[in-house]
Amino acid sequence: MSDRSTDFWFKLDRLVALNNLKIDRPKGTSHPRYPSFVYPLDYGYLQDTRSGDGSDIDVWIGSLSSQTVTAVICSVDLEKRDTEIKILLGCTAEESRVILDIHNIGSQSAILLVRN
Repeated sequence: MSDRSTDFWFKLDRLVALNNLKIDRPKGTSHPRYPSFVYPLDYGYLQDTRSGDGSDIDVWIGSLSSQTVTAVICSVDLEKRDTEIKILLGCTAEESRVILDIHNIGSQSAILLVRN
């Protein structure tokens, strides 16, 4: 892994470590505006951070015991006319794939950057 890549993941780990994680949509709950969508994993945000849409940075939390950053999703939404990243903490490869599929529906498109 290159120094820049190592530095990128290290800084994401620090960002997560330095901010409180708030889970506002637990696994198995329905989306407040789209009740047919049920969250497959815990979903929340890092308090006191800022993402591209002006809100706190979104985080998906997987089942691995180690809650380190395992991947990042970069998304674009033509309907909302925005882009943002979502941090994946402790997600397995299968969980990452499920999350990526969620962000590739309708006017959204996303890619997955996986930590090696």
